[in-house]
Amino acid sequence: MKRRNFVKKATLGSMASVIGADIVFGAVLPEGYKPLALQDPDPFKMFNKDTGMEILNDKPWNIEAKAHLLDDKVTPNKFMFIRNNGLIPENIDINNWTITFDGESAAQKKTYTLAELKSKFPQYTYQLTLECGGNGRSEFDPPAKGNQWTVGAVSCANWTGVRLKDVLEDVGINDDAVYIGYHAADVHLSRDPGKEPISRGAPMVKALQEETLLAFKMNNEDIPLAHGYPIRLVAGGWPASVSGKWLNGISIRNKVHDGTKMTGDAYRVPCYPVAPGEKVKEEDMCIIESMPVKSLITYPKSGAMISKGKKLDIRGHAWAGELEVERMEYSIDFGSTWQTCPIEKPSNRLAWQHFSASIDFPKKGYYEIWARATDSRGISQPMLLPGWNPKGYLNNACHRIAIKVT
Repeated sequence: MKRRNFVKKATLGSMASVIGADIVFGAVLPEGYKPLALQDPDPFKMFNKDTGMEILNDKPWNIEAKAHLLDDKVTPNKFMFIRNNGLIPENIDINNWTITFDGESAAQKKTYTLAELKSKFPQYTYQLTLECGGNGRSEFDPPAKGNQWTVGAVSCANWTGVRLKDVLEDVGINDDAVYIGYHAADVHLSRDPGKEPISRGAPMVKALQEETLLAFKMNNEDIPLAHGYPIRLVAGGWPASVSGKWLNGISIRNKVHDGTKMTGDAYRVPCYPVAPGEKVKEEDMCIIESMPVKSLITYPKSGAMISKGKKLDIRGHAWAGELEVERMEYSIDFGSTWQTCPIEKPSNRLAWQHFSASIDFPKKGYYEIWARATDSRGISQPMLLPGWNPKGYLNNACHRIAIKVT
């Protein structure tokens, strides 16, 4: 019995060290019971996500969709990717939530409550494409560090809020303003209150665009907690890291914002082509701005089978950062020849566009369908992996699905 008590005390001690606090009534803990704080959470229930989503990381949470789950023209919450850098804030008090505007180039320091933002400024709704800068990282060789996203770190939801430009004009912007930086309520993984998990931003030209929002609704409902409730920045067409969640501050800067993950190689690519694996100096790394042209086949699911003589209907989405997609093509012969297919105009600027096609196959066997988009500047997706970079950003290679004709 003494040994049993010793083992239990040792177990309690180890559990307490993991939790970070004493288990006050640990002496009466039922045999074999694991405290809730140590039980694995179910992210699909926590975040209302489809169980077909892929969990890449839980500290912090990073979850992506599969291509076929992104078939909706407007992405619902259950299929929207999660990209976090820190811990999701807890005990949010919406009635006392404020956003403070300050910085070297602010005409004044000014704080707004959520109620003031909603009542004082006109509200707008835009469908906006958000894509993680590292979407497609898993294809890079040599491997790049970071979450190994495949193709599902992209979404296009309807966002409702007030224009950032309207609020900035109300605060007042000095002539030397060049950048904004955001600050948020998420918690650093170390739980050190003096550290920000991420504090990025954008040039004034992006901050003052019509579609850049301080958003508080997603698809006509309050933004889910994992996506930035109660308010977030949404800057479509740029890497989603620019669209800060759980917003509580905006700094108007007279220089490029130098917050966490704005310096070094974070969300930067070499300013010139480099050999795979080559080290690049910090001064030779350029900040990612508009995302490159890209497309995704969302129907059918890769691995589909079809009978000989039947047509296969395909569909998907294409986007091009700040630009529009002007041409969409598909290939069934590994890129030797390409066929054009219809593509719709975006519902508004910075929304993705939808394409479809009906395909004949000449004989039984294995095929791959490749999709290629071309933007309004005439730049097309590369057929295979584009230039290597140290962090595995901006992979916009043609999406491919496998098909078997029987």
